[in-house]
Amino acid sequence: MYYLPQPPYFLIFAGLFIGLTCGLAFEATLKSQVKVMLNKPVDQMLKGSGLQLPFFGICVGICVFLSSGLEIFIFDRWLSYALSLPMTIFIAALVWIQLASVLKQLKEGGSKAIDLDAFY
Repeated sequence: MYYLPQPPYFLIFAGLFIGLTCGLAFEATLKSQVKVMLNKPVDQMLKGSGLQLPFFGICVGICVFLSSGLEIFIFDRWLSYALSLPMTIFIAALVWIQLASVLKQLKEGGSKAIDLDAFY
């Protein structure tokens, strides 16, 4: 008899919960540290800001969420983690670089530098 493993529904909800709670912690830390970060040099803005741990938690939660979703629909557990881990690392690197870029723009031009709704 062939045994079909149970889909990891718990891991989907756990990954989503981890990602959301760490996202809320990331938001609160970012809001409280923006003024401190803007007083630092541009290359040192994100170092020692306390954002690394919540951001890492977001990445872990999203990786678990993605791999569990892949495991439910098609793939084996190892293959689903092998696909979701590089994708999560790549997206996390892009988001971190974009955050550094936005903070740099905010430091150089103030809040008007990142206002997307303004038409001149």
